[in-house]
Amino acid sequence: MLPENPNKKLKFNEDNLREIYLAGGCFWGVDAYLARVPGVYRTESGYANGHKEPPVTYREVCTGKTGYAEAVYILYDHTKITLEALLDEFFEIIDPTVLNRQANDIGTQYRTGIYFVAPEDKEIIDRVMIRQQEKYSLPIVTEVQKIDNYCPAEEYHQDYLEKNPGGYCHITF
Repeated sequence: MLPENPNKKLKFNEDNLREIYLAGGCFWGVDAYLARVPGVYRTESGYANGHKEPPVTYREVCTGKTGYAEAVYILYDHTKITLEALLDEFFEIIDPTVLNRQANDIGTQYRTGIYFVAPEDKEIIDRVMIRQQEKYSLPIVTEVQKIDNYCPAEEYHQDYLEKNPGGYCHITF
């Protein structure tokens, strides 16, 4: 059972909100986990950085022919959580040394990725990647790119683990 999401009841100053997209395998667990991180205002499951023009469907993404990764759009208050701290939370729930796989989920759509909006975020992400690499003997294969395209996943994927408390999840809460 998921812990309650305290962030759904908080008010945020919209001037302090920033965006990032994170791919960490199946988006159900990534979304549920990151939605509960203090300072996160909103999350949304979707598909990021593919080569097919959006919108795309889950069935299309699962073919491996669209280039999309299952990702979570995150809107966060940078005065309550820094991008560095948010990325540290993300690295707690992924294995960044495995290509195109997280737990039992295998395929290019399950690759890990950090997709940034603001160009100034790239420097912060690079620092985090260097620091995180020190924890692993294998190289980190998590891709870091500017977000090129994104589309929300179908409605049944949104807040999936809240709607389906016994649903599959590769993340331990």
